[in-house]
Amino acid sequence: MLFLYRDSALRREGLASPEGAPARYSLFGLDELRASGMNARHNLVQECAPGRSARGAASLTNRALSVSGGYGGDFASVLACRREISAADLVLSTVDTLGLPLMLLQRARVIARTPVVYVSVGLLDRMSRLQRPGMLRRYREAVGLARAVIAYGHAEAAELREWLSPLPSAPPVHFVPFGVDTEAFVPLDLEPDVDVVSVGADPKRDLSMLARVARATPSLSYRVVAAPGQGAELTDLANAELRTGVPFAKIPRLLGSGRVVLLPVRENSYSGATTTLLQAMAMAKPVVVSRTSAISEGYALVDGETCRLVPPGDTASHGAAVRELLNDPAAAEELGRRARAHVTRALAWGAYVDRVRAVIVAAAT
Repeated sequence: MLFLYRDSALRREGLASPEGAPARYSLFGLDELRASGMNARHNLVQECAPGRSARGAASLTNRALSVSGGYGGDFASVLACRREISAADLVLSTVDTLGLPLMLLQRARVIARTPVVYVSVGLLDRMSRLQRPGMLRRYREAVGLARAVIAYGHAEAAELREWLSPLPSAPPVHFVPFGVDTEAFVPLDLEPDVDVVSVGADPKRDLSMLARVARATPSLSYRVVAAPGQGAELTDLANAELRTGVPFAKIPRLLGSGRVVLLPVRENSYSGATTTLLQAMAMAKPVVVSRTSAISEGYALVDGETCRLVPPGDTASHGAAVRELLNDPAAAEELGRRARAHVTRALAWGAYVDRVRAVIVAAAT
């Protein structure tokens, strides 16, 4: 089988790390599936590097889609590995920016119709930008060619089933809770040096609200890790430190450096700061997180037992939850202990890989 990865610093860091290193956790189970006997390969190799021809064709395709009211993607990376896709028994597309081009090219029969397991991370958010019914129908038919669809948000899976239901033969949509490597993310013997830490780079993070919380609590110190270009609202706050472009290997110590982990997220069905949330819980950190539809069901999270769940967009509730935990260290420590117990029991990495493997096996038969 072939993994289709988006080319990113995080993925390159994972691939360059030895097996067993925490950064390999970003490879969506590549090592574990290989260990189970699958001949699993990936596209971030020299043979699949986009050349001039693939880039030119991709540019023309994206331009044509834009003119006709469509949504583009990384066609170059998909076209560059068309031979590997054709030779594979199954393709696991791990991100929409590759998955949509792959399915559109399969629909147009430009690429072989190798069975695909399509992982959605906000697909319908992208589809909401399409204004023309004919174009939306084309994308639905393309995704409908997949053998199976995986979503990490319980609500997103339900929405995808509804969206695909008009098709005469819609693929099954599987909700697969994401997991965490509870051996790589462990409680650290580290004395926190900041009151609140927040880590994450996805576009649904509500850094504007985080800035409002920090502004309303000037006596507290904040450390925020974001993607380059994010977090401008924090730069003029004396009690907030903003870091960008942080390697994955440094994330555990950064999470451990805070007394409380705060993860504000705007309401949506697919992103609940899920990866960072599970990492922090595995490290037995007390976490305050927005109760988005993405995590309100399916992860068995309970407010006050596994983490603090507060309404998205509610600045006062986020700030109050942080202050309550900081003012009661014993309760915060107990919350962190129960958080680790929960992810170890129900959301460990092995369980995630087993669920993905089951979808792959069913799709390949």
